[in-house]
Amino acid sequence: MIDAPSSTWFTSSPHWNWLIVVYFILGALAGGVYFLSAMIDLTGRDRRLARLGYYMTLPLLLVIGGVLIVDLYRPDRFWHLFVEIHTLRPMFKWWVPMSVGAWSVLIFGFFSLLSCLAALFEHRDWRWRFPRRLRPPGVLGMLVTVPGAIMALVVTGYTGVMLSVLNRPVWSDTPLFGLLFLVSAVTMAAALLALVGRWIHGDSPVVAALNRIWIWLLLVQIVVWIALFVTLGPAVRGWLNVWGVVLAIGIAIGTVLPLLAARFRTARGIGGLPAAAVLVLAGGFMVRTAIVFVPEAIAP
Repeated sequence: MIDAPSSTWFTSSPHWNWLIVVYFILGALAGGVYFLSAMIDLTGRDRRLARLGYYMTLPLLLVIGGVLIVDLYRPDRFWHLFVEIHTLRPMFKWWVPMSVGAWSVLIFGFFSLLSCLAALFEHRDWRWRFPRRLRPPGVLGMLVTVPGAIMALVVTGYTGVMLSVLNRPVWSDTPLFGLLFLVSAVTMAAALLALVGRWIHGDSPVVAALNRIWIWLLLVQIVVWIALFVTLGPAVRGWLNVWGVVLAIGIAIGTVLPLLAARFRTARGIGGLPAAAVLVLAGGFMVRTAIVFVPEAIAP
């Protein structure tokens, strides 16, 4: 048994399961992909790749919504998160992480739907012109894309912030999980978008830029990880279990190996950027899994 260094080691568990891990992963990818697609769209660099990102985001959000509803103790009452049951008025509790998260996903889903429809109408060249205006560079497109990008970042980072305010071992012993989740989400999204973009559209300047982005963000992640472990203090001993091993493997697979693969890639790409992008995604999955389950492995 590990000596408990703080009161958080004696609090009750939220009893999260693998559905929450799926939510954390897909939420990170959805938010990160939309954010990067919006940035590509706003700069006018590659409308096809931005469109691909919008197409990817909406299905991810639909799966997330289903996962969150199924995970509820009473799935049929999911609407209670948004509506006060007695007055039937919209209900938003800014001091409750679950309320903030539910509304963030809902609002982000709204902007994602608009962007997806705009991309679809433009792609299919349908006669109705108005939906096309929901994409930049027009003013209406800016009013959709910019708030959508902001909400995308909120969705990627709020899960980490939620962990920090839940009084559980390791989670609440550092304030940096929100920053870690945001940086890692954009990293994984850049790797995914570059991988899919390269597969569908081939090499392009924007795909190359996305590869550079996730490489630099991996370096930022290393700095964030160091700061996170330092701020944990004595609570860092909470990782002395199987989930600490999973975390270490996840960091090695998702951060160290991709950097080495990107550095020593061959001319044919074997062990290079495509393989490194897959490693980034696999490592991100392992890291989030370890973070979700680590408090369960700590003896009270």
